[in-house]
Amino acid sequence: MTSSPTRILLADDHALVRRGVRLILDAEPDLTVVAEADDGAEAVTRAREHRPDLAVLDIAMPRLTGLQAARELSRTCPETRILILTMYDNEQYFFEALGAGASGYVLKSVADRDLVEACRATMRGEPFLYPGAVDALIRDHLDRVRDGGTGPARTLTDREEEILKLVAEGHTSQQIAELLVISHKTVERHRANVLQKLGLKDRLELTRYAIRVGLIEP
Repeated sequence: MTSSPTRILLADDHALVRRGVRLILDAEPDLTVVAEADDGAEAVTRAREHRPDLAVLDIAMPRLTGLQAARELSRTCPETRILILTMYDNEQYFFEALGAGASGYVLKSVADRDLVEACRATMRGEPFLYPGAVDALIRDHLDRVRDGGTGPARTLTDREEEILKLVAEGHTSQQIAELLVISHKTVERHRANVLQKLGLKDRLELTRYAIRVGLIEP
């Protein structure tokens, strides 16, 4: 008896990219896309609805980034495995993706070559890393062994990062409170903490910071 195909959630804020990736995945008999999302928050909602075997997440998306969505999925849908599909050949994002619970990191530039194998590797419980990521991992390990320490801790909590992103996207504190189902006062407290931790003064500086670390696109 043949096993059921791997059920995949695909999240990317560009419809054309989603269509292209879906064509690659649906062409394989052992893979099937069961749901799509055009931002990170919708990806979390769709994952809760469909309980897919695998979530393929872009990094740069509105409302929640793919990394934020990955952290949320790791908490709320632990049975769903996670693969990051991104244009960013960037060590910081790569390490954050691993920290967020992703099993693999695939570059969009070689998705037609690597994505199907990455999906299969992830479902076998094996990590999938592109060659540059493997080099980065080895370098990081050697650096930490030499320094006798661990990697740097994240500056912001998940919630603070979530609020920073929404502020940078132009949402008011009241809108953020409604989106996250928390009080206006809680939003203001988090916002003040973010400014203090990062040493920033206002929304403009927050926005510049969010662009620099890849939470939003310029």
